[in-house]
Amino acid sequence: MNITIIAPQEGIYNTAHEVLKSEKFGWQENFEVVMGDLEAGLEQACLAAKRGTDAIISRGGTATLIARHISIPVVEIQVTAFDVLQSLKCIDAISGIVGVVFARRFLFECEKLGKLIGIPIREYLIENETNQQAIIQQAIDEGITTFLGDGYSVNLLRQQGLKVYPIESSTDAVVKAVNEAVILARVRRREQEKAELFRTIIDFSAEGIVAIDNRGYVTTFNPVAEQIFQISSSDAVGRYIGELVPDDKLRASLAGEECDNEDVKHIGDRIYAIKRISIKVNGEIVGAIANLQDVTQLQRFEQVVRQKLNSKGLVAKFQLEQVIGSSQAVQDAKERVRQYAATDTTVLITGESGTGKERMAHSIHNLSSRKKGPFVAVNCAALPENLLESELFGYEDGAFTGAKKGGKPGLFELAHGGTIFLDEIGETPLSLQARLLRVLQEKETMRLGGDKIIPVDVRVVAATNQELRKLVDQKEFREDLYYRLDVLRLHLPPLRERPEDIPELVRHFLKKHSGKIIGVTDAAILLLQRYPWHGNIRELENVIERLALLVKKQMIDEKDIGRELCDERFLLKNDSVISGDNLNLWERQKIEQILLEERYNYTRAAKRLGVSRTTLWRKLKEWAQA
Repeated sequence: MNITIIAPQEGIYNTAHEVLKSEKFGWQENFEVVMGDLEAGLEQACLAAKRGTDAIISRGGTATLIARHISIPVVEIQVTAFDVLQSLKCIDAISGIVGVVFARRFLFECEKLGKLIGIPIREYLIENETNQQAIIQQAIDEGITTFLGDGYSVNLLRQQGLKVYPIESSTDAVVKAVNEAVILARVRRREQEKAELFRTIIDFSAEGIVAIDNRGYVTTFNPVAEQIFQISSSDAVGRYIGELVPDDKLRASLAGEECDNEDVKHIGDRIYAIKRISIKVNGEIVGAIANLQDVTQLQRFEQVVRQKLNSKGLVAKFQLEQVIGSSQAVQDAKERVRQYAATDTTVLITGESGTGKERMAHSIHNLSSRKKGPFVAVNCAALPENLLESELFGYEDGAFTGAKKGGKPGLFELAHGGTIFLDEIGETPLSLQARLLRVLQEKETMRLGGDKIIPVDVRVVAATNQELRKLVDQKEFREDLYYRLDVLRLHLPPLRERPEDIPELVRHFLKKHSGKIIGVTDAAILLLQRYPWHGNIRELENVIERLALLVKKQMIDEKDIGRELCDERFLLKNDSVISGDNLNLWERQKIEQILLEERYNYTRAAKRLGVSRTTLWRKLKEWAQA
């Protein structure tokens, strides 16, 4: 902290230096001592204020003048009775009355002091420049020949050729003033820090803050409030609140009137949630403050908080470039994804299990304008009906037995501003389909056990491996929900209908799951392309992952494929690719088990295996000859 001593007299200047050189006081502040009387002192004070001084020390009229024009704390070096006695001691010979002339009244009466010490003293107060000459002339007319004075009066009397002695300040008076200034400077610094803290909080708040005094005039108007009302703080502060917001209820709180402390209001083209509260000191209303929050911003913040509290992350992980395949069917599907991503319309993705429906949903989200929002995926078939409802729509505290204390937001709330992916939508119970329809139509939801409507801005992407149209005809799926979902459709063909993608997929899965296997033989690829892949891409990846772990050589051949494909019908039908010598023991045991179960009825066994009796007999004959 910085403290400036402005000395109107040379004696004070020297005394201040002597005091500051002493090490017994332990002051930690930075001090500077400058000369300056009255206007010159005021000029020095202004310069010190610009340098950031925290307190100013001066004396007499100079201190008074500085205090009138500077907001920084000013500490006056008090003139004590001891100082007057010291000045009287300096007079060679005292004859008659001693006149004490000063620009402001001391804290004690010099005339009473004179009676105590037996020296007659008369006080003369110079109130302003207009009466100074008259006061001096009055003293001369009353026979005063010896004077005492402060800095200003000393100079004035000497200009008149009169005999005058300055009243010097003692070391104790200067020390006392410095101690007081240090206390004031520290208090002022703490108050400044608090004020700066509050100012920073208000200015950097994401909410609009408007405060008024007890008369209704604006005292605080932060930057967000400037944006909301399109009025600068400099134009708003000091104005009556009614001029800025004619229908505002903030004034009502000044009179203690009953009013809604919380409100929702249109200002411009936005909606704001407004909270109001009275400011009271010792029970008396001294002002009021209003807090304005952008509802859209509130929802965005709520979304961020929900994402961070949710361990799943709510992030779409896949990009369209990660969808493997160069067939025309895949290229057409990718093109549709790009087109659908440019809109906000509901998408229904159809296809068998394992065809990559979820990856396409991720890709739609990541290509859309919602890509920075959350992506929430839920499998409607994986949860029982009561749990699915609470997960989708959330619940309030005490909504049901076992409900989490404080309640829980639903997945539609968590997906606000982003996308929700409803996988296996055909498995949704009829009782929940009406609530889903309302969310799609009204863009709002309500928690279980709650009574508040919660607006949600969510894009819905649904997926199913069933024929929803058939479910509608069978009264197992609501027709109105079906039409609401089936606006933009994306069908993903099964892997068996696009075998040309298998080589690329195999290379991708080998790279993902193995570092030592170089590739797959042509015969093995041909066998993979002939396989029906009822589990589609998911099944293919599982097979390749097993091979990557089990095969010890660099190339996977048809023997390796034959050992891992567990469909005996397929293996028997493709005996031209896999000879009898290449069929492993497991295959033989499987066929023998079926024959045993059918009591060696070759007709029924062949039917179960999906081959003709001739093929079955040939296989058995080959094994017998091996």
